[in-house]
Amino acid sequence: MTAPNSVTPDLTVDGTGLLCVQLLLRLRAQIADLPSGAVVHIHTTDPAAPLDLPAWCHLTGHEYLGPVPSPAPDREVYALRLTSAPVRTRPGRPWHPDPIPTPTPAPTTTPPTPTPVEDAN
Repeated sequence: MTAPNSVTPDLTVDGTGLLCVQLLLRLRAQIADLPSGAVVHIHTTDPAAPLDLPAWCHLTGHEYLGPVPSPAPDREVYALRLTSAPVRTRPGRPWHPDPIPTPTPAPTTTPPTPTPVEDAN
């Protein structure tokens, strides 16, 4: 694993002033079109971020790289690297995996029931 402070970010997400859910929703929206392997730095003032970000990365499959030196004393910066196949989360609920749609069973075809034929004799 590369030290997070030695990696130049492909994207910086400003999450200052946001708490957990809002921070993750902003992060998810901004990384949606980035390629696998992209490094993202998240600026945050959320005191729960050191717990929430690694947990969310574990849930989604992204690689949590850890804290990086912050350019400002009033916020922290954390890094992550995007995976090629993240686990999708529900819209508006970044802590809940998006349910995998279950395939609809193909309709079964039942052969027609033969009509009894009366004996003419």
